[in-house]
Amino acid sequence: MKKTIIAASLPVVLSLLTLSVPVCYKPGSVLAAPAQLFGRDSKEDKTRLLTGKVLDASDNPLPNAVVYLTNTHTRAVKTYIVGEDGAYRFPALQPSIDYEVYAQYNNRKSGTKTVSQFDDRSQVYISLKINPKAETK
Repeated sequence: MKKTIIAASLPVVLSLLTLSVPVCYKPGSVLAAPAQLFGRDSKEDKTRLLTGKVLDASDNPLPNAVVYLTNTHTRAVKTYIVGEDGAYRFPALQPSIDYEVYAQYNNRKSGTKTVSQFDDRSQVYISLKINPKAETK
């Protein structure tokens, strides 16, 4: 009697298993789960880009300003010297890490801004403003 119940229920169990597990299989290929289960495949989706401009109080670009980008996990620092348009660019940033960015120009420093790992944008734009030196009277 036990053998009959086991033999009769085996096809039911096997059919339920095949219905609940999605599998993509082509003859001659390796079994694999669908790609959407593993996330996105393109490299563009796995990193992000930080761009921006270094500006004075009147929104004029500050050529030759230096932008500092700090990885808050490793404390590694990258620098970028802006051109005539005041623009900077840091590509291939890891989305799971926070970054701090600020600029310096003629011994003056902008405020420090943070690129948060919780910000899910693939491209982040941050303007860095540097106030001119206080005039002496």
